[in-house]
Amino acid sequence: MTDQSADTAASLTYTSYLALDEVLGAQRPRSDEHDEMLFIVIHQVYELWFKQLLHELDELQRVLVSGHTPHAVRVLRRVLTIFKVIVAQIDVLETMTPRQFTSFRARLDASSGFQSAQFRELEAVLGRRDERAFAHYPQGGAQRAQIEGAMSRPSVFDSFLAYLHSHGYAVPVDLLERDVRKPVEPSPGLQKVLLQVYADDSGPSTVAEHLVDLDEGLQEWRYRHVKMVERTIGDKPGTGGSPGAAYLRKTLFQPVFPDLWAVRSEL
Repeated sequence: MTDQSADTAASLTYTSYLALDEVLGAQRPRSDEHDEMLFIVIHQVYELWFKQLLHELDELQRVLVSGHTPHAVRVLRRVLTIFKVIVAQIDVLETMTPRQFTSFRARLDASSGFQSAQFRELEAVLGRRDERAFAHYPQGGAQRAQIEGAMSRPSVFDSFLAYLHSHGYAVPVDLLERDVRKPVEPSPGLQKVLLQVYADDSGPSTVAEHLVDLDEGLQEWRYRHVKMVERTIGDKPGTGGSPGAAYLRKTLFQPVFPDLWAVRSEL
């Protein structure tokens, strides 16, 4: 090791490697209310987990397309565990009473969780194709481009179809060649293929079940989120004029992988 590289290694610390000065300096409450710090930390941690989920799902799509079952299963297990963590974090946020939230809510001005570009991108990676997701982002902006880009690429389910095809399953050609900018629609032809996947009870069926777990995890997150909003602000509009719980309720029980749910009654 050269003297220069030795000096570099010696200068690397826990604080510098994790950029803790920046991370721990990123909490800037706008009031003196005790509970605002918790609100900020929870939401910053959510954004970090969203970043990691996007990182993991990118890897998942790569290994699905390559047809590698063990690696896909490992990545899915990590994704599922992260979803459990982000759902559990709601328990911490719910230690804040409505009155405690109201004490600093006005300081949030127009900011709203509806503006989380990473969550919108996450939805797109999982298959959402809805231009209303752009509503809070100006034309030509980086965040809008980020979400639009995710909506123009194959979703996780598209990668799963490529994975099944690579394992010899007769996935309908129209699905393999579909316009990925459009939402996935239930397919009776694909459902027949999925029944065969489950009948074979091999690696692809394990991947399919983990995708069902992922879909359920997202729906659990949505449910816990809406109940948290309801208990905190009731049916009042959200910050920044967002529709709050009224909108969130509409997102409940909408699977991102409908065919995997449609075959349950026939297994």
